[in-house]
Amino acid sequence: MKYPKICQAKAINDHTLVIEFTNQEVKKYDIIHLFGNPQFAPLRKPAFFKNFKVEQGGYGIVWNEDIDLSEYELWKNGMTVVEGELQLKLTSN
Repeated sequence: MKYPKICQAKAINDHTLVIEFTNQEVKKYDIIHLFGNPQFAPLRKPAFFKNFKVEQGGYGIVWNEDIDLSEYELWKNGMTVVEGELQLKLTSN
């Protein structure tokens, strides 16, 4: 099965991402469950967590060469955002 790619993403607090996919679906992804893995420990720092980029082609979100999340992980385990649930739009700053 093909999964949609990431169009854009935004951190809405110190541990949650909102991701818009190429099929126009929007999902929330909370990273707290990753904190048990030492590889993801730097994400506990809000400034580090909020400093990510969408990988070219929309294949994932990257913090550095050691920490990233694939579009599959974000799509499969993200929670679908019901229209109107989030007052915050991805395009707002």
